[in-house]
Amino acid sequence: MQFWPALNEGFMIVSALLIAIGWVYIRRGQRETHKRLMLTGAGFATAFFVSYVLRTLLVGDTVFGGPHKYNLAYTIFLQAHATLATVAAILGIITIRRALLRRFQLHRRIAPWTASVWLIAAASGLVVFLLLYVIYHPGPTTNIFRAVTMGHSA
Repeated sequence: MQFWPALNEGFMIVSALLIAIGWVYIRRGQRETHKRLMLTGAGFATAFFVSYVLRTLLVGDTVFGGPHKYNLAYTIFLQAHATLATVAAILGIITIRRALLRRFQLHRRIAPWTASVWLIAAASGLVVFLLLYVIYHPGPTTNIFRAVTMGHSA
């Protein structure tokens, strides 16, 4: 298994766990613990994003190495995951901003949606990781410039 993708997945899993635990703490009324857990979870999500972008730019992007008959299903699943992760990131910024500005009524409206979308994105990210690096042998790693101009083809 490759180190960098495993590190990225670790960042995502830790982030999701911290967000889930933080949600539990706010339900118990423990605001300070909630705040620390959520900000730390957001920090791990940010570490994932920065590390993922750096790996993509410096090393490249790994092509699905599983059976060809699953390529379309994998691609659709990957796009759904990427969309959820993007939505979660945008919602996360809005949610954190509302909390830091002490707009708690607005924060409370969006926070459960944000956490839910991020947890689903993290879970689907784990599935992508498992499909790319654990269940199937990884396909070739494609340079970002080739992937953008010519697409991913193994």
